[in-house]
Amino acid sequence: MEALLAIAIGILTAVGIYLMLRLRTFPVILGLTFLSYAVNIFIFASGRLAVNAAPIIGMGTVYADPLPQALVLTAIVISFGMTAVIMIMAIGGYLEAGHDHVNIDDTSGPEDRP
Repeated sequence: MEALLAIAIGILTAVGIYLMLRLRTFPVILGLTFLSYAVNIFIFASGRLAVNAAPIIGMGTVYADPLPQALVLTAIVISFGMTAVIMIMAIGGYLEAGHDHVNIDDTSGPEDRP
């Protein structure tokens, strides 16, 4: 189970970094989303993976730690808000500039390139 989770975290991180290195705004936003998924799974896994564990201390011999679950729930809400704000900024940038390239040094649009 731990190996599967580690592989999933690694794949999500690799995909997120790859997409963040693209020169368009939408893949950058998707890359940030994949990275936030990887971090959420990592935080959730740090709370010890236990099958059929009681959610409250004292109900059984093995219990699930509620703190990582609360942190992940909070991170999901924050990442949803962050994604919404970044999408609005990307749409505004596209409407103002006419293209969605991230490269700051290049002021020409995609139609000006060879």
